[in-house]
Amino acid sequence: MPRIDRNDLDVFLAVARERSFTRAAAQLGVSQSALSQTLRGLEARLGLRLLTRTTRSVAPTEAGERLLRTLGPAFDQIDGALAALSELREKPSGTIRITAGEHPVETILMPVLERLLPDYPDIKVEVDVDNALTDLAAGRHDAGIRFGEQVARDMVAVRIGPDMRMAVVAAPAYFARRPRPEVPQDLTEHACINMRLPTHASLYAWELEKGEHELKVHVEGPLVFNYAPLLLRSALAGLGIACVFEDQVREHVAEGRLVRVLADWCPPFPGYHLYYPSRRQPTSAFALLVEALRFRG
Repeated sequence: MPRIDRNDLDVFLAVARERSFTRAAAQLGVSQSALSQTLRGLEARLGLRLLTRTTRSVAPTEAGERLLRTLGPAFDQIDGALAALSELREKPSGTIRITAGEHPVETILMPVLERLLPDYPDIKVEVDVDNALTDLAAGRHDAGIRFGEQVARDMVAVRIGPDMRMAVVAAPAYFARRPRPEVPQDLTEHACINMRLPTHASLYAWELEKGEHELKVHVEGPLVFNYAPLLLRSALAGLGIACVFEDQVREHVAEGRLVRVLADWCPPFPGYHLYYPSRRQPTSAFALLVEALRFRG
């Protein structure tokens, strides 16, 4: 077997993970022609086709998938071990890549970064705002933020926020035209504002619970969004009933701009957790951020 250069394997991993020469070239800071030449040389030395290329897509072959599954985690561990050497430096440094939805980024992550980063100029944080349940390895992220009940058991999970609740709300003007729902089944008679989830492109089924009764209510209405802030805006405009996070509407309800209904069907659930692989060797920069985010309420 010929000796293979690590840089050639890094090129393969970038293209295989991104499924795109354009994105991989931007990530590595080289030209697409250079990537293509490197991969052709790698395939020639191995005597195997690693990628299937068309004018519209790039996908690993069977051999490429096998190499990706083996090399990806191994290289990530090597990179993590090398990054951990930064602990020998006087000040924490390095890049931390985090994937999270817009709500935890705005309400939890950004306030912590605003306090932390001015004191640690050698730390760089790259935030990928994504509401999908992104796989950390596929996106080469160091950590992610999800609700506690969504974190896989093989991950380290650090609680970074309090328990949360959903709130079913509408404007007073809307309820001036229609009776307020008393039970979840009444929602079928109302104009509800739907959210299309990034996973599987399905509509969010409102999860309501009271005692031993757990319901997933599929609602209908004139509006569907894939951007959560527009749910609140539409509710405030009197266009229908929305199901949103309680903290987003608390002030609006207190000041009478929104009316809350079915509150007894919205119990608390585990809030946001930072999660990362248990095999990860945390750098001093990463450990510092984890402690800054840790919920102590």
